[in-house]
Amino acid sequence: MFFLNAAASAAESAAPGGLMASPILMIVLMFGLMYFLMIRPENKKKKQLEEMRGNLKNGDEITTIGGIIGTVVNVKDDNIVIEVGADRVRLEFVKWAVSTNNSAMREAEKAKAAAAAKRKAEKEKKKK
Repeated sequence: MFFLNAAASAAESAAPGGLMASPILMIVLMFGLMYFLMIRPENKKKKQLEEMRGNLKNGDEITTIGGIIGTVVNVKDDNIVIEVGADRVRLEFVKWAVSTNNSAMREAEKAKAAAAAKRKAEKEKKKK
């Protein structure tokens, strides 16, 4: 009991406003941490998706959020028309329903593989 009373009196005499500053500082730090770990990455992802949807062109192979895979036939302001399957059925979707651009992903993978092959060739050239 004596130790608790001594600790309380020491805290009161140390800094009169120090006890209130600590919880406020912790709340501010929590919001800052939440922003950098949750909100900022989500905003970056939204921006990338908007850019991908804005860059759709005829001939791109896409996947919708419902899992339908097709080739873009016509691009309008807010809508796209895709061709699906061997029967060449045409479906119209709103642009926000596009989940991935498979053509762009394949091109990125090819570029990555070419860069890796180039690095490997340069390494082998340096060894000789």
